[in-house]
Amino acid sequence: MTQPTPLMPHATASWLVDNTALTFEQIADFCGLHMLEVQAMADDLTSAKYTGRDPLRSGELTGAEIEKGQADPAYRLKMHKAPVTVSRTKGPRYTPVSKRQDKPDGIAWILRNHPEVSDAQVGKLIGTTRTTIAAIRDRSHWNIANITPKDPVTLGLCSQRELDAMVAKAAKGRNQEEWDNENSQRLGSDREALIEELRAAREAQSKAASEAAQEAEAAAWLAAKRAAEAAEGN
Repeated sequence: MTQPTPLMPHATASWLVDNTALTFEQIADFCGLHMLEVQAMADDLTSAKYTGRDPLRSGELTGAEIEKGQADPAYRLKMHKAPVTVSRTKGPRYTPVSKRQDKPDGIAWILRNHPEVSDAQVGKLIGTTRTTIAAIRDRSHWNIANITPKDPVTLGLCSQRELDAMVAKAAKGRNQEEWDNENSQRLGSDREALIEELRAAREAQSKAASEAAQEAEAAAWLAAKRAAEAAEGN
C-alpha cells in the first residue's frame, strides 16, 4: 500500500534538501515527487521558490528516521504521522485568484448551453453568487461587454466530471418537475371528468324521478276519472 505524502510536499522537499544529507531519490520518494523536481530545487532552477516546511515539527518524520535514511541511501523513509486532510463541505467553492477573472465567461457559457441548471447549482460549481449570475443573465453586469461564453472546464474552473454531474442532476430534476406537472394536469382532468359524470348522473336521476312523479300523477288522475265515470253510470 502506498504511504501518504506530506501535506506540503514541495515545501517539505525543499526543507529536506537544505537540512539533511538524504539523496534526491529518497526525498522524491517520501514527498511523492519526481527526482528531477528535487534536483531542480537543489540547483535553484525551479521557477517557484518554496519556503521549507519542517517535517519534524509537523510530526511527519522523526530525527531517527532521517538518520536511518542518511546512513543507508537505499533506505526508504517511512511516514511517522500522516497529515490530517480537511475536506471543505460548506461555503463557496474556492477559485485561485488567477482564475477568478474567468468566472463570468464560465457562467455565461453555462447559462447559454444549460438553461436547465439552477442558479444555486451554477454558484456551487463556479464559486460565485446568485447576484452575479443574475447580472450576467440579464446583461446588467458591469463588464458585460467583455464577457465571452467559454467552457468552464477549459478555463480550469471545474472538472468535466463535476460539470457532467451538475447537468445530469439538473436534467433529472427538470424531468421530475415536468412529470409532476403532467401528472397534476392529468389528475385535474380526471377530477373534472368525474365531477361532470356525477353531475350528469344526478341530473339523469332527477329527470327520472320527475318523469316517474308525472307518470304517477297521470295514472292517479286517470284512475280518479274512471272512478267518477263509473259512479255517474250507476
